[in-house]
Amino acid sequence: MIKTIVTKILALEAKIALRRYQPRIIGITGSVGKSSAKEAVAAVLESRFNIRESIKSYNSELGMALAVLGLKTAWNSPIGWIKNIIYGFEEIFNKNFPKILVLEMGVDRPRDFDKLLKIVRPDIGIVTAVGEIPVHVEFFSGPEEVTREKSKLVKNLSSDNWAILNFDDETVWSMSALGEKLKTNASVIGFGFGNGADILASNYKISKEGISFKMDYKGSSVPVRLKNVFGKHFVYAALSATAVGIIFEMNLIEISEALSRYHAPPGRLRLLPGIKNSLILDDSYNASPLATEAALDTLKELDAERKIVAFGDMLEIGKFTILAHQAAGKKIAKIADYFVAVGPRSRFAAEEAIAQEMNKSKVINFSTSQEAASHLKSIIREGDLILVKGSQSMRMELITEELMAHPEEAQNILARQDEYWKNKK
Repeated sequence: MIKTIVTKILALEAKIALRRYQPRIIGITGSVGKSSAKEAVAAVLESRFNIRESIKSYNSELGMALAVLGLKTAWNSPIGWIKNIIYGFEEIFNKNFPKILVLEMGVDRPRDFDKLLKIVRPDIGIVTAVGEIPVHVEFFSGPEEVTREKSKLVKNLSSDNWAILNFDDETVWSMSALGEKLKTNASVIGFGFGNGADILASNYKISKEGISFKMDYKGSSVPVRLKNVFGKHFVYAALSATAVGIIFEMNLIEISEALSRYHAPPGRLRLLPGIKNSLILDDSYNASPLATEAALDTLKELDAERKIVAFGDMLEIGKFTILAHQAAGKKIAKIADYFVAVGPRSRFAAEEAIAQEMNKSKVINFSTSQEAASHLKSIIREGDLILVKGSQSMRMELITEELMAHPEEAQNILARQDEYWKNKK
């Protein structure tokens, strides 16, 4: 009840501030890649404009209001929420209110997007990726309903707005013309690796220094290098940000330079020094079938003496739970030399990896991330590369923290380092 009241007050303050200052609004949705795209868009635009981006992954109704007002969650503190309401009121009269807002828009249940659209009406909509089994499908009848919910972003854009869509994701690209009820009136920019995309990536390369690729748009071409960023899906984030930069009349060279300053958010495929001269590919922020596949692809692309996967349960995928974990296990068996599964659902992945003829002695299951961390510390050796992946509730970042060569840096580079999560340890 109290949360509902606070949400309504903050949402009202956000709407008043938006009506008063009328900033350009960039809304970002998708099953994966929202935060990465948001950070890339912010990196491009902040070089020239006064912007505000969603803090962390504030993408719910309450999170949206907080993001618009530039506030942080107060978690379980009544005093903190009262202060937020006061600060929100003050923000209505902030003469330096940002000219551009870059906001994540997430959905957990049907009609969640309607609540978000009551607060903000984006001028630019970005849809990152959906995949065959979207995250948060648990409370929907199936992937099609998730797609319909997320497509409300582009459906509600007007003719003078822009829809920026992943050309390589068939579900996302279909939002540009999937029947009259879903067809967007906005101008559409497609991005991806596939021929036909408006903003086209090619020559993708990955090393332990980061990734590089070539970017083409209307006959112009520039190289892009993202240092300390790993994984092909970050190219998609950069391409979506490029589309935004083009809309704001930035040239490709300027955009490429801005992207060179881009950093992956905490817990999203960061390569960290590990104990015993190992390396950790920390992707512990969250997990979905599509994101897990991308993380495993990245692990496959990187060189190492031995590759280890620490994989925790994927949550909120409902009836697809067994199938999705089995698919992960099948892929892990082809890539990893050692597999540590964490949680009851990940047993399906472990069993499938063994069924795929992965050495049974190299596959082990634990109930908690703490137990898994203790085991991993005992088996890691020089030259190992350890992928750490799992849903938020599995607390896989605790494994990364235990294996880091410099755990004193955890506060700045790992996910879930605030007081609320530390107290849940």
